[in-house]
Order: sequence, then structure tokens, then C-alpha cells
Amino acid sequence: MTAPVLTPDQRRKLDERDDALFYQMPRLVTHVDDGFIQQLTQLYRERLTPGGCLLDLMSSWVSHLPPEMDFAEVVGHGMNAEELARNPRLTRYFVQNLNRDLRLPLADHSFDAVLNAVSVQYLQYPEAIFAEIHRVLKPGGIAIVSFSNRMFYQKAIQAWRDATDELRIELVKRYFQAVPGFGEIEVIARRPVSVNLALAWLGLGGGDPFYAVLARKVG
Repeated sequence: MTAPVLTPDQRRKLDERDDALFYQMPRLVTHVDDGFIQQLTQLYRERLTPGGCLLDLMSSWVSHLPPEMDFAEVVGHGMNAEELARNPRLTRYFVQNLNRDLRLPLADHSFDAVLNAVSVQYLQYPEAIFAEIHRVLKPGGIAIVSFSNRMFYQKAIQAWRDATDELRIELVKRYFQAVPGFGEIEVIARRPVSVNLALAWLGLGGGDPFYAVLARKVG
């Protein structure tokens, strides 16, 4: 049984229109800076196994996977078919609104890794989706959830909008902890050093912070 983490109010978005309307036009841009992308690619290089099967959850036109690593299959999920069709790393893909349909159309124990990059803030029912991540992972498989401090503010849930970066890390940890069967949770938090003291005092400058929360399926 997955324990609830969020209250109904914490799941609310400022823009409560159908998500399909917001994502109907492709956005062929990256939503984090080059430094974040380099760190994410290096993390994948260190933690993913070549030849494995991956699920790139809430993906887009790019997956940031190491170019030298080959995988048996990379399944992509997202909200815009054109973006997914342009992603050269995807073997296949499907479009699904995870805030309406909480069940992934994927078999149990299918993937060596599930990846979620800079998108966890939009999940209104993360407890259910993290339970699905656990279900589709093979025993020993890894889930890697990465994020920064950027977001589409009107589509992020209230719990995320109102939180500091530190509280967002704790929130993702709680999503994992709500699902029985995930092992020890690892956190990576790297905040860039600003070269401008005034910006540093304001908490600005120096590039995007890089956060990742990782856990493996036990058993």
C-alpha cells in the first residue's frame, strides 16, 4: 500500500486546464543549462549499464544519455508526440497524461533503470507514479530523478512551488519512501558557486543547481 505524501491542496496547480493543451505545441529547447546537462549525462554514465533496458519517463526530444553508451531498449514517455519522435535515443515511445492515467502500459519487471529529468514537479499523484516506477523496474534496477530550480510555474504542484530546494529534495525522498520496496535513497546536491558576491547573497548566479535522488528496487 502506497502511503499518501501530499494533501489535496498540495497537489493543485495554478493552471488547472487540461495538461494536453499546455503541451500540444512542441518545445524543442532544453530547460536547464549546459552545466546541469553535463552533470546529468555523467551521472547516467556512472550509474547505467550498457545493454540495459531504460524507461525515460516524462521525456522530450532529448534524453541526455551518454553518446558512447548503447542500450537494448530506451522507451520514452511524454506529453508531446512530436518531441518524442525527434528523440534519436528512443526505441519506442508513448504519450500519456500521468495526472489522469496513473497506470503505465508496461509490463512488470521490464526495465533496468527508470529516468525522470526535470519533470517530477508536475506530478499531482507522485505516490502512484513512484509505485508504478517500482513495479516496472527489475529487481536491483535503479530510479534516477533529477531536477533543478526551474519549472513551468503554472504547471508545478503547490507543494513544489512553495518549497525551497532543500525541501524539494526531501519531497522526492518521501515519494520514494512512500513505496515499499525501494532501498537506501541517495541524494546528490551540487550548487554552483557564484563569482558575483551580490548575486550569491541573493541566491542567484553561477548556473543551475543540480539535484538528483536515486534509489534501487530491492528484492
